[in-house]
Amino acid sequence: MIGKIKEFVMLTIATAFVASGVFFFMMPSHTAISSIAGLAVVLEHFLPFKVSAITLVINVALLLVGFLFCGKEFGAKTVYTTIILPVILAIYEKVFPNYKSITGDALLDVICYTFLAGFGAALLFNMNASSGGLDIVAKILNKYFHMNFGYALSMSGMLIAFSSVFAYDKKTVVLSILGTYFNGVLLDHFIFDHNLKRRVCILPKDMEATKSFILNELHSGASVYETVGAYNGEKHQEIIAIVDKQEYQKLLDYLGKNEPDSFVTVYTVSDVRYKPKNFE
Repeated sequence: MIGKIKEFVMLTIATAFVASGVFFFMMPSHTAISSIAGLAVVLEHFLPFKVSAITLVINVALLLVGFLFCGKEFGAKTVYTTIILPVILAIYEKVFPNYKSITGDALLDVICYTFLAGFGAALLFNMNASSGGLDIVAKILNKYFHMNFGYALSMSGMLIAFSSVFAYDKKTVVLSILGTYFNGVLLDHFIFDHNLKRRVCILPKDMEATKSFILNELHSGASVYETVGAYNGEKHQEIIAIVDKQEYQKLLDYLGKNEPDSFVTVYTVSDVRYKPKNFE
């Protein structure tokens, strides 16, 4: 129960990052950057409603469409973040009724938005959640039109960016398009850098000691292979481990002190899927 509460607290914090980017930076710049909130900023120009209300209505409608076409793919996390985002926006609208840009520059607002919203969206992604909205559109396009998910998300985001042409000047349209592009780049950076691991291949002098360090000190898994040197035909044992950034540094320190002459190769791994083992 406590774990669930902590999870929903983290979901709220991550969604608050996204909402803060929207309210404090995207709304003052009048840009429409790759989100339903961005579309709401444009629609507010034509409708007598606040951005929070428009965002809530569109998100709820998309949730219903998502449940209809994608079924059980949308769980409690998506429902929660989809509803809490406009709620946080509404709170900001009440607390800061006449808010103006803190930077006074639309370009700086777009840059600040991409960092805040990208970081918040990456946190949601790494908790197997999303803020709803365009993610639902992308999933429907992926399922029924067999589009790559990333391409579907970018395409729908660009359509929203282009929608700003109906309400604002050319500069705002260009900023919306550039913001949408860099928002995607930054989101990839936050997501994939968070998941980056190292595949370390070692030909150690003392196999048992090295294996023991990886298993008992790093609490990581490893695989052992028999290799044959092409030059002299000698047989060796190679140990391969997949480690994160902290484990990688500890492993390098160990090898530097205990295996200075061992042959080591390192590869970057962007994703690992496995069933964790208990090394305790």
